[in-house]
Amino acid sequence: MSLTYTPVSEIPKIVQGLRSAFNAGVTRSLDYRKQQLRAMYNMISENDTAIREAVFQDLHKPPAELMIGESGMVKQECIDAIKNLDKWAANRSVKTGIVNKFDNVHIRKDPLGMVLIIGAWNYPLNLLLAPAVGAIAAGNTVLLKPSEVAPHTAALLTKLLPAYLDQRAYRIVNGAAAETTLLLEHKFDHIFYTGSGQVGRIIMGAAAKQLTPVTLELGGKSPAFISRDVDIAITARRLAFGKFFNCGQTCIAPDYLIVERGIEDKLIEAFKASILEFYGTSVQSSNSYGRIVNKSHFLRLKGLLDETKGKIVAGGEMDEDNLFISPTLVLGVDKDDKLMEGEIFGPILPLMVVDRLVEGVKHVNQGDQPLALYVFSKNKKAIDYILDHTRSGGVVVNDALVHFIVSNLPFGGTGPSGIGNYHGKRSFDVFSHERSALIKSMGMEKLNDLRYPPYSEKKTRWLDWFLFDKASFGGKAAVDAPPSNTHSSNSSTVNEASSISSNPNGRTSSPSLPENQHRKAAAKSENGNISHAPEASTATATTTV
Repeated sequence: MSLTYTPVSEIPKIVQGLRSAFNAGVTRSLDYRKQQLRAMYNMISENDTAIREAVFQDLHKPPAELMIGESGMVKQECIDAIKNLDKWAANRSVKTGIVNKFDNVHIRKDPLGMVLIIGAWNYPLNLLLAPAVGAIAAGNTVLLKPSEVAPHTAALLTKLLPAYLDQRAYRIVNGAAAETTLLLEHKFDHIFYTGSGQVGRIIMGAAAKQLTPVTLELGGKSPAFISRDVDIAITARRLAFGKFFNCGQTCIAPDYLIVERGIEDKLIEAFKASILEFYGTSVQSSNSYGRIVNKSHFLRLKGLLDETKGKIVAGGEMDEDNLFISPTLVLGVDKDDKLMEGEIFGPILPLMVVDRLVEGVKHVNQGDQPLALYVFSKNKKAIDYILDHTRSGGVVVNDALVHFIVSNLPFGGTGPSGIGNYHGKRSFDVFSHERSALIKSMGMEKLNDLRYPPYSEKKTRWLDWFLFDKASFGGKAAVDAPPSNTHSSNSSTVNEASSISSNPNGRTSSPSLPENQHRKAAAKSENGNISHAPEASTATATTTV
């Protein structure tokens, strides 16, 4: 199945059609949204064979990996959204002060409008449709842009989508740089992009011209720390799974290992045993191992191996015609090696050996925050030290990759590895606007006299008492009620204060608190009846890592 690019002349019409559909309220109904989510689920479920074939042609992806990392996840997102949509979309009441006690104060979850989702080639189904689930659930119209680097999957989705989803509200545009550039000239209410940081900067720059918010799911060099106390065989199996899943073309794949000196040789042997267990004596013949997506990426990875100063200690076999690179380990890699310059995004795993893991922490902190970080250790202090002294989008201890499929965990980066997160309810939130709402009756107008001009010192004190809490910490100034008006004995002032203090809100303190009671309250505070935060200890726990 060949991929036909969308004519550029059609793109403005598609965009305008989606905008009109949103403005007409087509996607507002919760029943409509659930219907469309069921249709998406059915689209995947009823076309499993065709999807398998398309993704296999693009990436040689095994069916099990397709189910784990793509189709199964999207279907689960649909199920979760349908099941929870009424709760997610409901107005949420908020706590208010006395002034708004009888008002309807809540937060609405409104759709953003028309949104653009740009998918990625390495998971061409999941990374396009999983965010789309959130956008549909939130009530938006959606323009989907599949990656042209996975053309068979993009062509299949272009064929299937109109047969299942409402074309008034959900459309696909296909193309490369020219078509995407034209898309970005239009005003969207949110842009969700998954891909490289280089393109992410272009997306964000174009969005900034329209003041369009973005979610950027990028990547980076995700390290894996390995302490010498680990079970080496288990560590190797879990890392081999995480690294070589989808032939290493995963944004959260372990990019390199930081290994405590003394276990590297045993770790390499355990990796070799895991590779043999997973893929047999001929990895290229295994039906459980993928391929590099195209020749350009193959040559890029080959160039990295040609230029590394490290030693290939496992794998290294290549077949350009078959886009095959075997699972490869490279030992003796330092921070200046070619393999350490950027995200590898392939089945090549460098090992950086250090005397202490703290050296690895320093190295990680010298670069950009990674999308994921992995720690393999039995030492809780070492684990806590690494987590407390590094930053990353997500972290997994004693496993790799698996946090991606936990829908209740937010998935996303930080800094150069991404902006924003999604999965589960967070996907709904990404494409929703929290709209503050305060609905007030026309009655009880007399109570509003305090806020209307002309102002007076007495009004100001009463407004402060009504509107804002008084601190229950600190010294006298924090616990004292506002001082009474000692500069005037005007009887009308006393009468007005008395009438206001008789309001039914039940508040016991007032701006007319006598001076002797001020002193009692202050003394009470000094006697310890007000809780104070404990003083910070000057001792610092030290952990050898």
